[in-house]
Amino acid sequence: MITNDVGIIHLKHVILEEVARLAWEDRLNEEEKDALVYKIIPGPLAQYRCCIYKEREIVRQRIRLAEGLCPTADPEQQSDNVIQVIHPACEECPISSYTVTDNCRLCIGKACLNSCRFGAVSIGHDRSHIDAAKCRECGKCAEACPYSAIAHLERPCKKACPTGAITYDEYGICRIDESKCVQCGHGIHACPFGAIAAKSYLVDIIREIKAGKKVIAMCAPATEGQFGADISMASVRHALKELGFWDMVEVGLGADMTAAYESKEWTEALEEGRKMTTSCCPAFIGLLKKSFPEQFAENKSEIVSPMCAVSRYLKYLYPGCVTVFLGPCVAKKAEAQDPSIPDNADYVMTYGEFRALLRSKDVELKPVEERYQEASIFGKRFATSGGVANAVIECMQERGVDTKDIRLRKCAGGKECIQAVTLLKYGKLPEDFIEGMFCPGGCVGGPSKHKTEGEITKARENLLSQADGRKVLENLKDYPMEEFSMYRDGRLER
Repeated sequence: MITNDVGIIHLKHVILEEVARLAWEDRLNEEEKDALVYKIIPGPLAQYRCCIYKEREIVRQRIRLAEGLCPTADPEQQSDNVIQVIHPACEECPISSYTVTDNCRLCIGKACLNSCRFGAVSIGHDRSHIDAAKCRECGKCAEACPYSAIAHLERPCKKACPTGAITYDEYGICRIDESKCVQCGHGIHACPFGAIAAKSYLVDIIREIKAGKKVIAMCAPATEGQFGADISMASVRHALKELGFWDMVEVGLGADMTAAYESKEWTEALEEGRKMTTSCCPAFIGLLKKSFPEQFAENKSEIVSPMCAVSRYLKYLYPGCVTVFLGPCVAKKAEAQDPSIPDNADYVMTYGEFRALLRSKDVELKPVEERYQEASIFGKRFATSGGVANAVIECMQERGVDTKDIRLRKCAGGKECIQAVTLLKYGKLPEDFIEGMFCPGGCVGGPSKHKTEGEITKARENLLSQADGRKVLENLKDYPMEEFSMYRDGRLER
């Protein structure tokens, strides 16, 4: 049985790598995929689950996810949601959140029985019993028990979900409420059975490369430091070209673009006494759109994310090119599919998928001597908590705006974001602007980060110390900013 995230990640990455190899070799057909299932789970003994048949079904469903499909072909289980549940993997958690432990003394007072308003508690021979079918998880029995004998067993996926999007059916199988899910990916690594996963678009990316299209990678600012202090943006660019990408551009350039345009909005909002939020984090924007629609309409920045800014810039320069974002974020996959944001990235690839792609063609990340920089240091620091706000304020200062009295609320993590927007909704927010980042520490703490945050930070600071000191607005003078839209709806500002 898989008991930790390391084992799950290994299985997932093996499947991604093998599927990518088949795609490169034009052998991704039903016969080869079936053979792959038996290659990964040869039997006769089970490695992870109760039997090899369940294990093989899990692999089959992961292969479908690696192809960008839903885990099964069942019409009732089709969904556009990036985050999906692998049902056969989600069968080991307890159905009931509240359970009676050995601490139960079968006391005469029967506080648990008397506190339950739903008839879920009964008195057994050795201890009290909670009927999961009747339990409404109100917690009254646990509060009433004088021996603290009733434990609350909160499932890790539900605990990790900041928006309450995870529920369960009558069999205890995880269900994702898409009306609440912001596709942040936090539940993926929280599940110790690997039952929550995301669709991958590696096969589509490989097909675009093999078709001879101009496929351009866009590397997130969080990339620097992910693979060690000796792997620079130039190193990643070199590896991507080995894979067949036509070129790579760092998305820190897009961060400069976003900061420059958001700074205009912030200046206007400051003069009008209007509060605003940033627009870079797709999970944060998803939270606004689904749970706080008034704030989405009234307070959100209209400027596109750095990913979209670079994609539009590239599509202006090279009409017909294919843009692929590389970063630690799962929610970016949903942003790329949003029809309300034209000319965004065509595909999104996480760091884990990138490493599987490297292995599928036997390409290694190596230190290189060449230098590559298209972003200011402010654009490069977009990936850390406070980085977006600092870049916007820098642009305001470069334009001569007095920013000393600006009050900022920097939110890193779902709970902080929800708290801040709730205060905004009810007119209780003391700050002028909210920087919303759904991952702790910012993008560098995203669900697909390659190393620990401490390791990333140390390596990252070493790499960023080598960047030159160019200013944001000065840097953008070299780019045709008037030729493509920086607004979410695609309108041009002439």
